[in-house]
Amino acid sequence: MAPRTDDERLRRWRLVLGGDADGTGAGLQGDDANIDAALAQLYNPGGGGGGGGGKGRRGGLGGSAPNVARWLGDIRKYFPRPVVQLLQKDAIERLDLRAMLAQPELLEAVEPDIHLVANLLSLRQALPGESLETARLVVRKVVEELERKLASPMRQAVMGSLNRAVRNRRPRHNEIDWNRTIRANLRHFQPDYQTIIPEVRIGYGRKRQALREIVLCVDQSGSMASSVVYAGIFGAVLASLPAVKTSIVVFDTAVVDLTAELHDPVELLFGTQLGGGTDIHRALTYCQGLIRQPGETILVLISDLFEGGDREGMFRVLGSLASSGVQVIGLLALNDEGAPCYDHEHARRMAALQMPVFACTPDLFPDLMAAAISRQDLRQWAAAHDVVAARGIEAGP
Repeated sequence: MAPRTDDERLRRWRLVLGGDADGTGAGLQGDDANIDAALAQLYNPGGGGGGGGGKGRRGGLGGSAPNVARWLGDIRKYFPRPVVQLLQKDAIERLDLRAMLAQPELLEAVEPDIHLVANLLSLRQALPGESLETARLVVRKVVEELERKLASPMRQAVMGSLNRAVRNRRPRHNEIDWNRTIRANLRHFQPDYQTIIPEVRIGYGRKRQALREIVLCVDQSGSMASSVVYAGIFGAVLASLPAVKTSIVVFDTAVVDLTAELHDPVELLFGTQLGGGTDIHRALTYCQGLIRQPGETILVLISDLFEGGDREGMFRVLGSLASSGVQVIGLLALNDEGAPCYDHEHARRMAALQMPVFACTPDLFPDLMAAAISRQDLRQWAAAHDVVAARGIEAGP
């Protein structure tokens, strides 16, 4: 690759530093000038002055949907999809474009991603009819894309773990899994008799209606928006597995049981109400009433643990769940964002009850559930997957 010239270095610095770097003497032309103008609208909305190529900078994105739609088209033209999604997220936060999302023609120009879904869900009460229908289409597009990515790993991990947990080594005749039994006994083939002596018999396991019960208890306060979306998708996938009885409960200061909507994750997500306060005690109390087989139940509390309700009551319920045999897992976040903000004292107290507490990325969640189903030591699981428990906490088994 040819070495960069001084002009090329100045050009790159000019693009990185923006309009405040006009003193570099580097002029921008063509696509460079358009890229610079698009970034200036977002990150220097009050700036004046001229961009390269004689193209003056505009102050922000303006107050109309056509201006915003034009800007969205520009960034999609000049940047790769992950960068477009980041710029959209920044635009919504920095320039307060939430009101603009009520316009269907603007929604059609946006690159759908999980942050946009979270914003649309929080705004849905304010969206007019036509925009609400467009918002549903946008949300469905993102949900279906995430389902294609996440559903297969989830099913494979959970069913594989369940099958190992219930494998029957002393099956009745009608319970024998002949394919696995034959493979396990090939070394006992008897040439003289042209047959296999099945010293080990492997069965399918005695059927039960549900081998495990999983309760997802999801904090829907504003800081947990992405976690709510992922939890809804994973809940729908789990609900499609006949060997698992799945419930999903979302809460702020009120508690809403959305289990009946698990057949359609889009309807489930539109049943949430992002924002508001937090009453974990009330939510856990409700979830406790759903549990019929404590020793076969996994309760996943997805929350940053900032309790606004009865704090001591929250830990009384957690202690009661643990003593009854329920596996309780505390997820401080279920998203790709990295280390979340959380209540450190409450996380430490949960860990003292031998409950694992950490954040988890969506790609690791299927393996986490498989590990919980097979009752692995989740401290070892976390260490093996570089999952860091909340600071100062040892994850319980």
